[in-house]
Amino acid sequence: MDDSEQSYLARARTDAKDRLVSADEPLASLQRRAGGEIPGTIAIPELREQVRKARRTNLRLGRTIHAFDGTDRIKSWMEIVPSGEGEEHADGGSGCAIGIVTWQASPPPAERDDEAAARRDAIDDALAELHARLGPDQTVLTVHTEAEDLQPLYKRMSENLGKVWTDFVNIEGSQHAQPLHWRLLDQARVSIDGSPRNWTARLIPLGAPEPGSQGFELYLIANRAWVTRTHRRDRRAEDGASIGRDLTPILRQPIARIVANAETIRSRLAGPLGEEYSDYARDIVNAGQHLLSLVDDLTDLEVVESDGFRAAPDPIDLADVARRAAGILAVRAQEKRITIAAPPADASQPATAEFRRVLQVLLNLVGNAIRYSPEGSTITVSLGSNGSRSTVAVSDEGPGLDEQAQRIVFDKFERLGRSGGGGSGLGLYISKRLAQAMGGDLMIDSTPGEGATFTLSVPAGS
Repeated sequence: MDDSEQSYLARARTDAKDRLVSADEPLASLQRRAGGEIPGTIAIPELREQVRKARRTNLRLGRTIHAFDGTDRIKSWMEIVPSGEGEEHADGGSGCAIGIVTWQASPPPAERDDEAAARRDAIDDALAELHARLGPDQTVLTVHTEAEDLQPLYKRMSENLGKVWTDFVNIEGSQHAQPLHWRLLDQARVSIDGSPRNWTARLIPLGAPEPGSQGFELYLIANRAWVTRTHRRDRRAEDGASIGRDLTPILRQPIARIVANAETIRSRLAGPLGEEYSDYARDIVNAGQHLLSLVDDLTDLEVVESDGFRAAPDPIDLADVARRAAGILAVRAQEKRITIAAPPADASQPATAEFRRVLQVLLNLVGNAIRYSPEGSTITVSLGSNGSRSTVAVSDEGPGLDEQAQRIVFDKFERLGRSGGGGSGLGLYISKRLAQAMGGDLMIDSTPGEGATFTLSVPAGS
């Protein structure tokens, strides 16, 4: 690297194994604070990646490198120059020369209150064992739970839609027959007839500028997992072993708490944290969410493949279900700067299908679209009709699928349709089975390089 070409604040050098063999300050100190040594493996992930790229391609690279030194966030412009062909360093191997052009250190930005609140809401959503949609007056519009000890509550609530949710639970320390202001009920401790567990209620207001003007999301979060060995033995004796169904209540709660705690660490709600440790926490969150989805998929697989499985068709509005799916996944999409273009508030598409199953299918389709879409892209959820069927389509701007991949994308355990993202390979298989059980279908239309569109069709409503 020639001084005549560029004036640098500091210099460094790597060897043929991408180890940092020499470095001036402040890079030397950053290397050590990040857990590395000199000589030793480059401890700054972004720098290590760019050094490898420059050496492999034999091209000069100029990049902004971001790092965290334990106190400040570092932003530095570095030029990385691989050794010329046949040129060797004193250590006997060809590597790269690094020139630091700029070096800026600044405190990490504090997370905004609204971002922290959104993360906490997402955590509670993951932990919740009952979810209900409430109107502005806190009356129950929809309710869903798979918890065994909440089935009596589910039955009471589903048979009495339109009543306030506090009519069905016991609020600790309250004698009021009518619901209090939602702010007084959020985080309230509740007990439920028929459940031996203690519960916490979360009320997430919907609507702006007046919170709650469009209703609320109600989550019930238990203090412990539900485990009943005797009941599971009796049930296996009656209808055979059920791996997914038996394992779900045992595994879901502890995994959800791992995810919640890791998310708390990642979002720095518990205090400042080095960037690299935040990244580790993010990996734990992703792995935990993958395990949760796998547990849920195993349970759903048993359901859709069981003899006599039938959906429970009701009059629904596909537009409303689509908007709810988009709202539930909005936080995940924002993390990748992805926009979900949902049907407008005044749009309607009557259909005859099971609300819970349609929502499940759309959550899977939109979730997949987020997983495979590039940052800054748009996912479009559109409505339509085809003769006697109503349709809702989810279109992304991802890599798309070729004809071979399209033929097998709905197969069980198939993950070859699109690269990356992981998954169990069961989501699309289960979604198609659910669509067919409701008298409809799930189809794909895709062109490599132009994204993919998954279209759910169900019988039209009146």
